[in-house]
Amino acid sequence: MSLRLRKLLLHRSQIQNLSQYSMLLNYSFDTLGFENASHSVTLVPRLDYSVNLLDNIIETLQEKRIELKSVNQYLVTDFDKEDQSHVKNIELEHLVVYSLEILFKIKNQIGSISGINSIPEILPSSIPMIRTISAKLFVLFPICSQKLSELSVHLGSIVLDSAALTTACFDFSKSNNVSSTLLDEVKLMADSKLNKQYPLVDFFKLFNV
Repeated sequence: MSLRLRKLLLHRSQIQNLSQYSMLLNYSFDTLGFENASHSVTLVPRLDYSVNLLDNIIETLQEKRIELKSVNQYLVTDFDKEDQSHVKNIELEHLVVYSLEILFKIKNQIGSISGINSIPEILPSSIPMIRTISAKLFVLFPICSQKLSELSVHLGSIVLDSAALTTACFDFSKSNNVSSTLLDEVKLMADSKLNKQYPLVDFFKLFNV
């Protein structure tokens, strides 16, 4: 079966199940009109794809976290702040833990979506956070960085489409402020978590010089 035919069949299947998806999205066929209702249906598989992509990135970073924790085990008792190899190893593990904590928050945000009306309220702040992590991972984990860039594009389009369908207004400045606050909170969480693991490391000095 050709890709074009598969897409056509999928679209027809989506239209046939329109009433079911409309209930899920808290939208009715009558109030939206056929064209907009059809458009809203596509948000569901796009959100599903985004979640699967996010899960894949999280799984990759979790595997790296386990690896780094094992490699850095000796630093629990032998950390020397003057040894740059020690510092770099801790910084790398901190980056992975920090990234994971942010991605877990984003996954929780997506999981809290209760309908199409909640998307413009919940998702906008996640996009700056994803872009921040993507930039931080670019050099050391380019594949994860690329997938995060893809994720930010998908979620951004979902936000814009849901806002158009619901005629919602959202403040990008407010979203950036919320994102910045969450990033700061997550950094403190990562510092605290790793400080318990590596008691000889002063994370405040290490990452605030």
